[in-house]
Amino acid sequence: MTTFKSDFLHILQERGFIHQCSDFEGLDALAAKGEATAYVGYDCTAPSLHIGNFLTMMMLYWLQQSGNKPITLMGGGTTMVGDPSGKDESRALRSVEEIEANKASIRGVFAKVLRYGSGATDAVMLDNAEWLTKLNWIEMLRDIGRHFSVNRMLTMDSVRLRLEREQEMSFIEFNYMVCQAYDFVELSRRVGCRLQMGGSDQWGNIVNGVDLGRRMGTPQLFALTTPLLTTASGEKMGKTASGAVWLNAEQFSPYDFWQYWRNVEDADVVKFLKLFTILPMNEIARLAALKGSEINEAKKVLATEATALLHGRDAANAASDTARQTFEEGLVAESLPTVAISRGEFDGGLGVLSAFVKAGLVASNGEARRQIKGGGLRVNDVAVSDEKMMLKPGDLTPEGVIKLSLGKKRHVLLKPA
Repeated sequence: MTTFKSDFLHILQERGFIHQCSDFEGLDALAAKGEATAYVGYDCTAPSLHIGNFLTMMMLYWLQQSGNKPITLMGGGTTMVGDPSGKDESRALRSVEEIEANKASIRGVFAKVLRYGSGATDAVMLDNAEWLTKLNWIEMLRDIGRHFSVNRMLTMDSVRLRLEREQEMSFIEFNYMVCQAYDFVELSRRVGCRLQMGGSDQWGNIVNGVDLGRRMGTPQLFALTTPLLTTASGEKMGKTASGAVWLNAEQFSPYDFWQYWRNVEDADVVKFLKLFTILPMNEIARLAALKGSEINEAKKVLATEATALLHGRDAANAASDTARQTFEEGLVAESLPTVAISRGEFDGGLGVLSAFVKAGLVASNGEARRQIKGGGLRVNDVAVSDEKMMLKPGDLTPEGVIKLSLGKKRHVLLKPA
């Protein structure tokens, strides 16, 4: 294990954030002096960021806590192009209006983790549309494009893997890495940015920016990536039966967020405590020593601390209380996620398969059938055995809801309205 002088790299190393770095020694010296202004780029492809983005937000958090300056770069320009990384087909091109709406929806989540302002280590938010949309095509080719080797671009994973699978890549996607590399140069010139961070799948794109900076006369730039998020069983992290784990409360409630962490595999608890909480390492070591059923206490701490970081302590405590009432006290907690259905639809009888799909507990009727066969679905805490079962007014609890459950830990209240 490398011994670092800077608190920034020391913290990232002991908590498991580091995958690759272009120059550890140079970056360590810069961060030790409090001069490591760094950015992470976030494209506006959806109304919310997801759990993979939470990881890079935590890198920016520790950068700021160690006396350096974070930049959150909104991809108003690059979203118009579409990142081909990890995709077999082109991303859908989004309108300017859709990108602006997504950007507005995303912005609020950063202030929950980072401190913004005008101070030396306060975070700033920029948007690459400010410079990318103003580039003149001929000038871009002459001043920026001439520094790129097509031979080298073809070796980048985002391009090479697509071509090896004989999937078409559009010319606009091929230019994405040029735009991202130029972002780094522009940020260096505008705000003295020296470091770009991102997931390991962005390594080639980030190194392109380091190289472009060298060719265009910036101070030395640095690249730092974090490992791809996977669970102990090797699966990509961040998916549930109802879809992605979003960071906005409107897309994924604080209670669902709490439950996601509560339900992680035992082997992942310590890893995630290091990455997704700000608990001191000695407290994490104490939790790591818990064995057997006691590990559930560590999971609850993980769930509460991760939720508090993103949604606030009150929301985290409320989610914890709801879970305790639901699982340990057997109550129908009013703060469980609630899905409204029309009274007319409900009074005529609602099929149990459709009910679980509407509740977001399963993705399809077919998945609901499979869960029924395995005894995984319950209505008002009673296992469903008949896939043709109809939910009717007589199934309402005294609280006027129907409690739908997937397994022991995922619950949704269905409420006629």
